[in-house]
Amino acid sequence: MKAYDVIVIGAGVVGSAVARELTRYRLSIGVLEKELDVACGNSSRNTGMLHAGFTYKPGSLKAECAVEGNQEFDQVAKELGIPFKRTGKLVVGFTEHDRENILKFKAIGEQNGVTGMRMIGKEEIVRIDPNAGGEFAMYVPSSGILDPMQYTIALAENACQNGAVFHFGQEVTGIRRQEESDTWLVETGSENGKETFAARWVINCAGMYASEISEMLGYPNYPVKGFKGEYYVLDKKAGQFLSIPVYPAPNDKGGFATHATPTVDGNVLVGPDSYLTEGREDYKVTKEHMDGLFADGRKMFKQMKRDYFIRNFAGIRWKRVNPETGEVLDFMLESSPEHPHTVNLVGIESPGVTCALPLARRAAAKLVEQEHPQENPAFDPVRPVRKRFAEMDQEERAKAIAQDPAYGEIICRCETVTRAEIRDAIHNPLGVATVTGIKNRTRATMGRCQGGYCETRITEMIEQELGIAPEQVRYSKKDSWMFSGKVREDR
Repeated sequence: MKAYDVIVIGAGVVGSAVARELTRYRLSIGVLEKELDVACGNSSRNTGMLHAGFTYKPGSLKAECAVEGNQEFDQVAKELGIPFKRTGKLVVGFTEHDRENILKFKAIGEQNGVTGMRMIGKEEIVRIDPNAGGEFAMYVPSSGILDPMQYTIALAENACQNGAVFHFGQEVTGIRRQEESDTWLVETGSENGKETFAARWVINCAGMYASEISEMLGYPNYPVKGFKGEYYVLDKKAGQFLSIPVYPAPNDKGGFATHATPTVDGNVLVGPDSYLTEGREDYKVTKEHMDGLFADGRKMFKQMKRDYFIRNFAGIRWKRVNPETGEVLDFMLESSPEHPHTVNLVGIESPGVTCALPLARRAAAKLVEQEHPQENPAFDPVRPVRKRFAEMDQEERAKAIAQDPAYGEIICRCETVTRAEIRDAIHNPLGVATVTGIKNRTRATMGRCQGGYCETRITEMIEQELGIAPEQVRYSKKDSWMFSGKVREDR
């Protein structure tokens, strides 16, 4: 049995942020994640926006944390060494009803503390980005774009660097309390069979499964609904035509239809649409919704062409709802003496990436105000990172190759990723060695050919670096084996 002061359930962006925040104190921290890497749920299946905070009800936890997270992010990105661009955002309209809604949410944003928002006309839209749609717009300078996968990885690696221990492939199956020892016992199922972890504190950051974990801890199994959205990923050739996220006017409830968003790496995301799903991990995409995205996306981004499509994906926002009215409710972050030494987070959907660290501070504060742990004098918020070979100038590349010849071999041609970078990613601090784990750390396989050239080379490197058989290499999830055996016997 492994024992910790605190167990965090879930290694999405919020769970990883909570783990990092707790390492500021002299606590032993274990993180349990059912998948084989961080950010395997909706933490990676989203637009990658740093939201400003103008669509959330004033006084709500969503609004408070969104504005707080937005304002601090330049420093956070610098500490963690992740790419981030404060691009601003255009919220465009075509009708007078659009204008009324934009002005309504502009007023909400100002009440929430969002600064710098202003209405602009067609001429200024064209000046900011000639490929943006709309007859008028609200310009929001504080919005930005980031890579949510890189952000979650960075939070987790920095937590690991400061002492947190991540346990992957550990699906929580039961939680029980030992009153006599003031301890929670968390039971999991893994490839090695059943395991038990003990801790004084348990923090629920289980994302789409948070309601079930909530019930295991003695809290209600809060009603949630899954709002699914599908996306197109456009080639970097499209990225040259879009410099700022372009969103349609919010609907009467503050939601957005299909939008076009540049990524920090030069691609463009178009989506999502939104519809209800019952499937917890229903990530399939459909022709019906893809066709709808194409039609709606062209209104936001004039250069949307089928020639640019390289991939699609889906994400699901599990929202806490009022079961009687269907109203979407605020984030839930609670702690109760009736469920001692627990913090329960449920319904953490959009803008969860923006809110991750503010939520983590509030979750940690629940523990700190009861336990008064000593601060960790060795805590270091800075995550050391190396500059990507693709971003180096010729002099830097020559120096890197001289120091390590593995920088001289390109494995992923589309994204200019070297053998050295993939080797280092295989030996990452979290011990992740799936193909998608390497992809999310290096961008290898994310280019135009989507791994057609490099995926077999990456698989071979995983085998060689870790000394494992081909049949042991996985794509992403527990049962996603790359190989089940040989196609033919060697002669």
